[in-house]
Amino acid sequence: MSFSKNVVRLVNEEYENKRIKNEGLKDSRLIEVYSKIPEIRAIDKELSSTGVNILAVAIGSKDSYNEKLAELRARNQELQEKRNQLLIKNGYSEDYTDLHYDCKVCQDYGVNGGKLCSCYKNRLIEEQFKLSGISNLIKTQSFETFSLDLYENKEEMGELLRFAENYVKDFATIKENVLFAGGTGLGKTHLSTAIAKALIEKCYNVIYETAQNIFFDFDNDRFRDRFSDEEPVSQKYLDCDLLIIDDLGSEAINSFTVSCLYNIINTRLNKNLPIIASTNLSSKEIRAKYHDRITSRLFGEFTIKMFHGNDLRKIKK
Repeated sequence: MSFSKNVVRLVNEEYENKRIKNEGLKDSRLIEVYSKIPEIRAIDKELSSTGVNILAVAIGSKDSYNEKLAELRARNQELQEKRNQLLIKNGYSEDYTDLHYDCKVCQDYGVNGGKLCSCYKNRLIEEQFKLSGISNLIKTQSFETFSLDLYENKEEMGELLRFAENYVKDFATIKENVLFAGGTGLGKTHLSTAIAKALIEKCYNVIYETAQNIFFDFDNDRFRDRFSDEEPVSQKYLDCDLLIIDDLGSEAINSFTVSCLYNIINTRLNKNLPIIASTNLSSKEIRAKYHDRITSRLFGEFTIKMFHGNDLRKIKK
């Protein structure tokens, strides 16, 4: 279970900036109060010396320790109450000069009790959705919105839906490569998106991208600065927990794209990192387009799921 390093870095920076912002706002509020209510500055100065006073009592006479400690506590309480009264009298809330957190549970550190705070986890998920490439698709395409009533072959589509749901359920233990094949408008993209959405919500690093855009990124990386400290954009396709390649076969077929596809498949197979690919091509067309070393992996290492029926896009029109 993991998130992209870029996502984690971005969200960590966001939380650090939150803390800096809120500490700055606290200081600004404190300066405002000191200027309007100078007495509070004097109170805070005395309160800040409480620790020193306790230490002085601790190294003093043991006989009067408890008595003096009680006096310090009583004085501290008296000052706190006076401070609160002054704030309220001047139109402020008692906690006006306190440090206010965006999340009171984790105090903007993203961790609570050694576990990820829900606010931090939700931000990671939101950013992973953006990085995954499905931030717009998930608004309409999920398991909940996959309607079998739209299909004439309901039983067949029901089996594909159950396969996709089980894929998510068993993902942690079964790293299965899948090829969704069939014509356009048959639900391949919808089920792929639903799988991606469900796995990202389980905190997996999922990348969903078209074949064309994937190879475009690899092509751009060929001309990047070799001495740059930044990770190649295409590296995410080799490292993510699940790579979903949409519309395989729509890309321009040449020696470069074929080499890239082989590298993606071979690298991820060696790392035991699964791929879901969807294509409108038939098995005959796939064999005609790609080299044997690619087709042997697609048909030998991937579970093939065929989609049949009528194009829903045309039916909806």
